[in-house]
Amino acid sequence: MRSPERLLHSVCGVAVRSGHRKITKVMSVITINELEAAINFWRSRSPSSGDELSLCKEASALSRPYAQMIVQRETWLAPERLDAIAREAWDSYVRLKNGL
Repeated sequence: MRSPERLLHSVCGVAVRSGHRKITKVMSVITINELEAAINFWRSRSPSSGDELSLCKEASALSRPYAQMIVQRETWLAPERLDAIAREAWDSYVRLKNGL
């Protein structure tokens, strides 16, 4: 089991020295709820199509890590775990959501 200090370091990039916490790097995470919102965003922007009702490229790319999170009972993931297509879909979603 990880110590709280190791967990903080792996999730948030927090270094612990002599009992004091110093932020060395801020690493954001994507919660399962945020990932679901991104999938729904892409689904509403580009509804399923064809006889098979296939998802658009972005929703499809994000649905794979979403399903994996469900199976592994995870509530968040680091953006670095996304493959290139899913990362682009996530980054585009964040930019569009924030009006950038």
